[in-house]
Amino acid sequence: QVQLVESGGGLVQAGGSLRLSCAATGSIFMINAMGWYRQAPGKQRELVAAITSGGRTTYADSVKGRFTISRNNAKNTAYLEMNSLKPEDTADYYCNADGVRVSRYSENTNYWGQGTQVTVSS
Repeated sequence: QVQLVESGGGLVQAGGSLRLSCAATGSIFMINAMGWYRQAPGKQRELVAAITSGGRTTYADSVKGRFTISRNNAKNTAYLEMNSLKPEDTADYYCNADGVRVSRYSENTNYWGQGTQVTVSS
């Protein structure tokens, strides 16, 4: 069974940095895309950044130039380096793995992590 294990959240002052990690565990043949979403209280979940297995990245406009997503395909792990953090970045951050196959001929499945809290104080 595939699970996404997140780590790296916490409390940081504005202007500080945090690094989130997301490890996909279990029997995995391939993962098409891995991404980070966030949800602040009273708001909808939104895409923060995503990266394909080929390294193509997508970022929300609000984090461009401050956040960097990367992944290690061999370890099925994605990272989100967050710099110059702002109070408005405060949210629960969720890892997502899309197009997950457990074998060459299995169906694509989407998975979510349990979430990690990021709090940025002013």
